[in-house]
Amino acid sequence: MQAECRRRSEIRSPKVRWFGRLRAVDRLTEIADRLTEVSGVVGVCLGGSRARGRHHPDSDYDLGLYYRPPLDTAALRLLASELTGEPVEVTEPGGWGPWVDGGAWLTVDGHRVDWIYRDLDRVHRIWQQCLKGHFEVGLQAGHPLGVYSHAYAGELALGRVLTDPGGELHALQQETRRYPEPLREALIANARWEAPFILANARKGAVRGDTFYVAGCLFRAVGLLVQALHAHAGCWVLNEKGAVQVAGELPAAPADFTERAHALFAALGTAPDGLRAALDAADALTAEVCGQLAP
Repeated sequence: MQAECRRRSEIRSPKVRWFGRLRAVDRLTEIADRLTEVSGVVGVCLGGSRARGRHHPDSDYDLGLYYRPPLDTAALRLLASELTGEPVEVTEPGGWGPWVDGGAWLTVDGHRVDWIYRDLDRVHRIWQQCLKGHFEVGLQAGHPLGVYSHAYAGELALGRVLTDPGGELHALQQETRRYPEPLREALIANARWEAPFILANARKGAVRGDTFYVAGCLFRAVGLLVQALHAHAGCWVLNEKGAVQVAGELPAAPADFTERAHALFAALGTAPDGLRAALDAADALTAEVCGQLAP
């Protein structure tokens, strides 16, 4: 199944599109080469939906800037201004939070290009944790389910390295393309106990008509199932966007997983009976998925 996940990524590799007067890949590589001239930047990787071939015409171009401190943000600001023709806010590391830890939002040749910092030593440390079956979930703006630490490894595994003078990104990418069995087991085990647990807790809120609490528990439970289904298939999941749809395409998912998961949130209402009905449906879906993931 790991080979199948990689093949899907390759089949859906980004099509060449025009980016100003140059092909997108050429323009992005030019920008990446300029970025690696900045002190601290080790390499640049195209990530997000465009790297995985799941992009829309208006999707951003996400460039992961893999760096080691100290990062010369003053030089990044000069380059950003040169590329956009106007002053651009470029953060210091940590400026956007603990996991998506900074960068810049640019518009280059009429297209949105995001620079996203990644501390390369931290990526190495998290990869070693993945090999041991360890992961953590951290709070981060824009990520309602939280950032799962192994997303750092997945970003590199599924990304397209644009420039890597020392070869370090390519070497780590080759390692991360093999999903670690200990991580697979840990994520499945976590979903099998936590999803039923949080749904049981949600019933306390259902009695009181507490839709806010019930909806949060449902979201968390479905997120756990999504993580487990991806892990079972040996596929990386990077964030919440589109994750339910992709999970529904995986072998261990019930045929109607996506529809049933989305239906849980369609019309919760505030009446206890309606909230309990949604939790009954969530319990049934959880039991079915966990049954498929049993050793």
